[in-house]
Amino acid sequence: MGKTAPLVIVTRKLPEPVEARMRELFDVRFNETDQPMTQAELVEAIRAADVLVPTITDRIDAHLIAQAGENLKLIANFGNGVDNIDVTSALRRGITVTNTPGVLTEDTADMTMGLIVAVSRRLVEGVGALVEGHWGGWSPTWMLGRRITGKRLGIVGMGRIGQAVARRAKAFGLSISYHNRRPVAPAIEQELGATFFDSLDQMLARVDIVSVNCPQTPATFHLLSARRLKYLHPGAIIVNTARGDIIDQNALVRMLEAGELAGAGLDVFEHEPAISPRLMTLAQQGKVTLLPHMGSATIEGRIDMGEKVIINVKTFMDGHRPPDRILPSML
Repeated sequence: MGKTAPLVIVTRKLPEPVEARMRELFDVRFNETDQPMTQAELVEAIRAADVLVPTITDRIDAHLIAQAGENLKLIANFGNGVDNIDVTSALRRGITVTNTPGVLTEDTADMTMGLIVAVSRRLVEGVGALVEGHWGGWSPTWMLGRRITGKRLGIVGMGRIGQAVARRAKAFGLSISYHNRRPVAPAIEQELGATFFDSLDQMLARVDIVSVNCPQTPATFHLLSARRLKYLHPGAIIVNTARGDIIDQNALVRMLEAGELAGAGLDVFEHEPAISPRLMTLAQQGKVTLLPHMGSATIEGRIDMGEKVIINVKTFMDGHRPPDRILPSML
């Protein structure tokens, strides 16, 4: 007797409402432990699945895709990007790839603005001093941070998230500059009061705060290189809620250690989940604020991501083009 329904394999535990809906619609196999699959487990999954639902922690590279079973026709990523997937190799094998764009914009922008405030006003240091019993009462010279209003914000990547950050920053009284592959529509520039810089170098030399909001692609690897970071003045701060590889982390650490930057707020890291011991030391010294890649971590956001995955899978199974299909021109 043949298979009655395509097998959907999900590599990580998803929010219960999402899993419940998937059980109703699909023949689905879940990862009940929520531990990242080993390479051997990923090989087993990609050989057995008709549809694979990985997350950003799963590396679906050319070597893994080469071992895919003949039945695998869709990789429906539970994530905003697809930098964890070798899309070109998948397409060569006739495998469609989808993602979950647009649903994490507001959550990530909230966290970006939160980090800008936290670093500028030393919020994490203040909490630590209170919890550890180091507060002796109000003082006119203790725990002084930097005012946000009137500062110049430079946004690297003016897509949906970058624009959402700009709207929040405008409300805080920041002036907005941005660097993008191309200028946004004039109406958006006017709404945000944003100034376009074709040269990233020139923008970095003119801003007080940098927010990294561009996607991770081969072109953005170490976009903020050691050379470019040197354009920032010593009182500047940098916030990254995009991907760790966009900043040369070692160069950033060296500048923070040398006092060549005022601070940084990082939600993402090179080689995560491993964190550089030097970054941890800087955090203990109050020079950086570190978060464990939680910029999009809201209940609403995760459920919205799951619903996008379900729509992509259901549409594909019904013989139609998934709404969030990734094309080579998008890479």
